[in-house]
Amino acid sequence: MTIADLFKQYLEHLFSGKRCEARELIFAAQDRGIAASKLLKSVIWPAMEQTDRLYRDNHLSQIVQHMATRINRMIADQLHGMLARKPKNGKRMIVVCSRGEVEELGAQITADLFEAEGWGVWFVGAGVANDEVLELVGSVQPDILTVYGVQPVDVPAVRKLIELIREVNPCDNMQVLVAGGVFNRADGLADEIRADLFAGNAGEALKIVAEHPVRVERPDVPEPGRRRKRKRVTRNQTAARAKAVVGG
Repeated sequence: MTIADLFKQYLEHLFSGKRCEARELIFAAQDRGIAASKLLKSVIWPAMEQTDRLYRDNHLSQIVQHMATRINRMIADQLHGMLARKPKNGKRMIVVCSRGEVEELGAQITADLFEAEGWGVWFVGAGVANDEVLELVGSVQPDILTVYGVQPVDVPAVRKLIELIREVNPCDNMQVLVAGGVFNRADGLADEIRADLFAGNAGEALKIVAEHPVRVERPDVPEPGRRRKRKRVTRNQTAARAKAVVGG
């Protein structure tokens, strides 16, 4: 069975609400030698995107979308424990996302795949205030902050988070990666909000991060060519500075 055939049959099970059949199909594929990472990237992730796309275009009912999303997440959870894992590489990542089951699943798969590559990953999820994210950045000192699955209504908050990070500077040379969500549908939006990196999906994120290991500082938009002056702050100062900037 090819990956295309596997994907087609898997979708049929998802949209019919057949939990056991979907799970057995995926695990049978793994028994035939298809790695858990490939199943996540080539079947589970595309199924997540297809379900979301069809629902947004009114081609799936809400009940079908709910069933499919929950089955997909259940299988993703089980595949996480079957991933082949590389030795720890000393790199760190924080992953946050927008509210919603699809957004959390995409962020979770991204976190799982980077963890399997040897990264230390802090998966925060959704609904955390910007100043708390900033405080965690100051504590963890990650190489990458990944923001996954942003919806149009959340773009201003993400823009403000990036501005806050650059203003307070809790972690030298940390890159901000945005992935999925509205950034897949709006060309240039990632650059507009001054993210360092953009990826359409988790597989692409792995490749983009590997190709861009070092942050290249960009000039401020209002005055091209001018670089933002930065001040180092201690970790103890991070939370207080963050609250002052956001007016909290």
